[in-house]
Amino acid sequence: MTSTIQRAELQAQIWKIANEVRGSVDGWDFKHFVLGTLFYRFISENFTSYIEGGDESVNYANTPDEVITPEIKADAIKTKGYFIYPSQLFVTIAKNAKTNTNLNTDLAAIFAAIESSANGYPSEEDIKGLFADFDTTSNRLGNTVENKNSRLTAVLKGVEGLKMGNFEDNHIDLFGDAYEFLISNYAANAGKSGGEFFTPQHVSKLIAQLAMHKQESVNKIYDPAAGSGSLLLQAKKHFDNHIIEEGFFGQEINHTTYNLARMNMFLHNVNYDKFNIVLGDTLMAPQLGDDKPFDAIVSNPPYSVNWVGSDDPTLINDDRFAPAGVLAPKSKADFAFVLHALSYLSSKGRAALVCFPGIFYRGGAEQKIRKYLVDNNFVETVISLAPNLFFGTSIAVNILVLSKHKSDTTTQFIDASGEKFFKKATNNNVLEDAHIEAIMQLFDSKKNVDHVARSVDFDAIANNDYNLSVSSYVEAEDNREKVDIAVLNTEIAKTVEKINALRTDIDAIVKEIEA
Repeated sequence: MTSTIQRAELQAQIWKIANEVRGSVDGWDFKHFVLGTLFYRFISENFTSYIEGGDESVNYANTPDEVITPEIKADAIKTKGYFIYPSQLFVTIAKNAKTNTNLNTDLAAIFAAIESSANGYPSEEDIKGLFADFDTTSNRLGNTVENKNSRLTAVLKGVEGLKMGNFEDNHIDLFGDAYEFLISNYAANAGKSGGEFFTPQHVSKLIAQLAMHKQESVNKIYDPAAGSGSLLLQAKKHFDNHIIEEGFFGQEINHTTYNLARMNMFLHNVNYDKFNIVLGDTLMAPQLGDDKPFDAIVSNPPYSVNWVGSDDPTLINDDRFAPAGVLAPKSKADFAFVLHALSYLSSKGRAALVCFPGIFYRGGAEQKIRKYLVDNNFVETVISLAPNLFFGTSIAVNILVLSKHKSDTTTQFIDASGEKFFKKATNNNVLEDAHIEAIMQLFDSKKNVDHVARSVDFDAIANNDYNLSVSSYVEAEDNREKVDIAVLNTEIAKTVEKINALRTDIDAIVKEIEA
């Protein structure tokens, strides 16, 4: 089955589920129920596969809960990070959903039990609160138990109908594709800006490749604004030959997307001891400082959000911001995230960050931070992407690539906003593999290409007030039709001559009429 067919089937099934509950559940809330149920099914099947160990004579779903010994349970939690009894499995609950009058409370108890199974084990923090946004007793599902159960059954049966097969063998990122489809269909309609939490997979792929470029192995990969974890997981998906030795690290301020990121790790078979996703404000309360430095950093931080900035005078002494000698503006925290990432970057690594274009040319504190970055030779490349690649915004964003191991003092600028670098689509433009490959070839070669790429010496940037806008260094191609003035003048002269001759003929005709 091709990725196109598999993706179409997934979207059709989700739309079918939506039709079952349409008019009763807000689209934005519906997203949580679908993703939560998808996660519940996956971890059930993943856990079953672990317990059965490939032995076809073992059927875990039909095993009585009572035969599970404390030793079996403890060993499973140490390995998988959680425990699910046979009676709690997705397949068991989905099978009897239509006749279960206690479905909503049974699900709530199961989710609580799965989370609490990790209590006292190393995986406790990774499991805690995973189902917090999947509230099966919420009035958002209906005002009566019957209504709640009816809609939960529709979602359970819909997800049960998905042809997941072996999750790791799927041609698509099942969870990511489901999330993209739900975001694109419900974010705008619900008046929510949910698209900002998700970096489309095709853009994530480019960012991961930039950060991991020519690194035979990395100690670990980090995202300071982790969102749903899609950027981190692109490194796993596309760089299986790399050794990400100590795993995946990230911090996320939004509780819902923090839960999604942790779910996403489990969905991609990243075991609890190979990831550390934490909840909190990266700028004001960074929690992963003890884990730095990181050989690869990827991020799509929020654009131009407010932060405390200069209202907290102690921040200028923070190790992350002190070297620049100035704080990012209070109304635009973009460069605070950039400096944070730079501080966490190893001497051999790269950081690839999605940035709002304005930070590359505005004056004031942002200009001073750019000066610090350029003077210390940290800016490897600035890439201008096509517009309308992200959900919820049509902005043509930039990617900033930072490095602490540059071999020269030039900075590369790539204009990848032209039509040969993206495919136009109905809702959002798309970077296909060929486009990504073309950008990566430019990035790797550092060659100058007219109207597309240019490597600029330090002095030229300094003399241009440390402007890092791609358009300041890569001249756009003039696609206007070229006109030969001499030929044009000749044609005009001939036209004037014809007009004069015509006037003479008209004057003669008029004289004959008047006579």
